[in-house]
Amino acid sequence: MEVPLSTWFCNNGQYYEDANSEKQSTTSTTYEENTSSCSIDTFVNISPSSYCIATFKTSTPQISHLAIYNNILYAASLNEITAIDLKTYELIDTFTNSSFGLVKSIAFSKTKIFTAHQDCKIRIWKIKPSSSKNHHHLLSTLPTLKDRIRRGISPKNYVQIRRHKQKLWIEHADTVSGLAVNDGLMYSVSWDKTLKIWKMSDFSCLESVLGHVDAINAVVVSHDGVVYTASADGEVKVWQRENNKHSLVTTLRKHKSSVNALALNKDGTILFSGGCDENILVLEREECADYMLLTWSLKGHKGAILCLVYFDGVLISGSSDRSVRIWEKSNSSNKECGYFCSIVLEGHCKPVKSVTAAWDDDDENGNNNNNNNNNNNNNNNNNNNNNNNGVLSIFSGSLDGEIRVWQVNIVSVSR
Repeated sequence: MEVPLSTWFCNNGQYYEDANSEKQSTTSTTYEENTSSCSIDTFVNISPSSYCIATFKTSTPQISHLAIYNNILYAASLNEITAIDLKTYELIDTFTNSSFGLVKSIAFSKTKIFTAHQDCKIRIWKIKPSSSKNHHHLLSTLPTLKDRIRRGISPKNYVQIRRHKQKLWIEHADTVSGLAVNDGLMYSVSWDKTLKIWKMSDFSCLESVLGHVDAINAVVVSHDGVVYTASADGEVKVWQRENNKHSLVTTLRKHKSSVNALALNKDGTILFSGGCDENILVLEREECADYMLLTWSLKGHKGAILCLVYFDGVLISGSSDRSVRIWEKSNSSNKECGYFCSIVLEGHCKPVKSVTAAWDDDDENGNNNNNNNNNNNNNNNNNNNNNNNGVLSIFSGSLDGEIRVWQVNIVSVSR
């Protein structure tokens, strides 16, 4: 049943999966890594500690991205972005334009929102409080007109993108698939195989790097400026800025098929990557030749991993198998098992494309500081509140056009 845009349905009891629903499996290459891996199914817990407390359908189908900023949930669906107040679950605003193309990613910086689109553009929105509601106004489009005019004078600023067609190197030539913001810079990746770096103060493009041999699907950046890009070529690449230029540190070839999602822990020492091989790989930073060491392979999903978010010690994953899984680090001294799947959330009718989360016991001002997930993970709540025994609200968006809100008790488990 399609729910009106401004209506949420809450269940007071535990959510149970419809017995008539069937899991969707995706054909993929089986990948066995010679590394420690725990028996995931042993620790799966579908318990009364997890509830679907609300469901929500936007006016357009196919949720492509979810993000939280200043206690507002932003839901991208086709070419529309819906803003919802998480205190009241009331609709605040709906913005973007039908001519802009599908929204693929959302990032934040202070009073600005950045959106990546299928029409090869990045758009900047200004949050302007007006009476009791926040309104979002289009501020600029990247690359800016000023930057295009300045660069367009010289022929050397044009690159060949296909036969008989050229573009300025500051322009993306295909869908902009991911955004990340850190320390005055914004990073954008595209299916045109490039990573571009933008200066936040004037929105100029500083650099463009041909990063992969196939489409780039995701980007994250650590607090110390190390950039990670994931591609359909099955590789994750690590980039570092030196002398105002980004250079390749290493290439991680751990997946056997397309890598779709990335997430980082708080201090940037642990990288999580999810791909079409149905695996989530855990890589830890080491002072070694490969820079990142593969330590765990998390198995359990029966389809491609489409989204990841790391939130206060909890890893949340969404998959084409229509489920959301919650992974926690074991407190056990047994080194054979580093992470376990504590809860499986099922109920979506189509693949889960995006997930994000927020603690229920936020401060009285509603500031949980959870600023994005996605797949960008750089603006997530990284405070040291040690609140992993609290109640976590998880938001999952699916290609069925539905957003589900799950209430989960996160309990530290020693094994």
